[in-house]
Amino acid sequence: MNTAQFTPAGTLTAEDLGRIHLIGVGGVGMSGLARLFLTRGLPVSGSELRDWPSLAGMRALGGIIHSRHEVSNLDGVDTVVYSSAIPQDHLEMVEARRRGLRVLHRSEALAAAMTGRRTVAVAGTHGKTTTTSMVTMVLQRAGVDPSFVIGGEISEVGSGAHHGTGEHFVVEADESDRSFLIYRPYISVITNIEADHLNTYGDLATLEAAFAEFARLTDPDGFIVTCADDPGGRRLAETLRAEGRRVHTYGEAPDADLRLSGIVSSAHGVRYLAEVDGRSLGEIRLPVPGRHMGLNSASAVLTAYLLGLPVEAAEAALGAFPGVRRRFERKGVADGVLVYDEYAYHPTSMTLALQTLREVAGDGRLIVVFQPYRLYRTRDLQAEIAAALGIADELVLLEVFGPGELRQPGEGSAALVEAVPLPADRKVFVDSWDDAPVEVTRRARPGDVVVTMGAPPISLMGDQLLDALSARAGDAAAVDPAVDPGGSAATAG
Repeated sequence: MNTAQFTPAGTLTAEDLGRIHLIGVGGVGMSGLARLFLTRGLPVSGSELRDWPSLAGMRALGGIIHSRHEVSNLDGVDTVVYSSAIPQDHLEMVEARRRGLRVLHRSEALAAAMTGRRTVAVAGTHGKTTTTSMVTMVLQRAGVDPSFVIGGEISEVGSGAHHGTGEHFVVEADESDRSFLIYRPYISVITNIEADHLNTYGDLATLEAAFAEFARLTDPDGFIVTCADDPGGRRLAETLRAEGRRVHTYGEAPDADLRLSGIVSSAHGVRYLAEVDGRSLGEIRLPVPGRHMGLNSASAVLTAYLLGLPVEAAEAALGAFPGVRRRFERKGVADGVLVYDEYAYHPTSMTLALQTLREVAGDGRLIVVFQPYRLYRTRDLQAEIAAALGIADELVLLEVFGPGELRQPGEGSAALVEAVPLPADRKVFVDSWDDAPVEVTRRARPGDVVVTMGAPPISLMGDQLLDALSARAGDAAAVDPAVDPGGSAATAG
């Protein structure tokens, strides 16, 4: 993808797009963009083959949703928006160009929506969605009513996008296809930089150079926030500071501008002490567990501090942070088994999530149902992914989800399962989707924790697992999202 030919932020406004049609509107990224346009009062339509839960909300806001891909869907449309998952020969893409309609990548349409706002762009190899959600909630609690588009839905809020009245626009910036290079942030937050998307970048050095290019697009009057504990983030900070740019860091490192200390993580949440510029900000608490969650939250605290917003607003927002759907999302309990859903698919984020879930499991076992996301990542990072999966007590592995990719001999989950350092009787590759719940119900016992993890389709497995476990117990009432055999994870400890 040649993003150099994309229309950068500040060139168009959302209103310039006229009547907007989004191909594949049900996906998380596209549905968030559609919701943003709808709440902004713009006419929106979309085509989607699957009945995603987000579609009902879009229809309620006035969106027109077509359940088939057809050329007639473009009647009356001015701008067609597509994502990187849509092939260039898609019939609606071909028809849009034949009609001479404006055709924009999702990032270009999002960039148009940012025009006239102070953009807070959150980038990084992993942790983007959670961090973007935290920054959004902190700004909301401070009363500045930001617009936002997040690659996930904030739990209990049920939305990943909103058109706000304030001057700030918080957005998750995707590095996977270089599209984040068309944004023009006022504030850039970079959570970490690790090897990923090597099909796009080739090697880590080229990826790091792209993040540096992204950071240099930050408004001179704004600032850059990155993690002092992350080697890639530290190298970036040193490079940019040498260029005279305004960079602020967070982390446990002694030289971090916002320093975390006394981090305590348990099944009930995470808490730590924060200090910036020699000033104590007190104790920050989150009701979601994981040291990595604490680190992500520190970037939101530092951003709020540098914007001159009340630290109390950050403390209150994070203390009530409900989490993000598919990011350590608790699905419920059935037959004494606690089920979570987690989006992690990069080995570092997988490791952090599984280590935290190990804490949650306590004396129980951790059973992982994993569907790898993308063949190139599974191939290039097989050893690291296998090591992360080795944290589990039991593993049920599905085939790689890689739409549009061609699997070569020896590639895929059959090879990955062999590399996972677990005894043969504690890991299994299932080629059929329906076999996964069968394996889980055979292996799980009361007190265990089961997590569905990885590619987007695996999120649908959680409800199936709860149903299967409930059926095993012979009591539909056995499913109880409010009961945790190991203690509630909804209250900070």
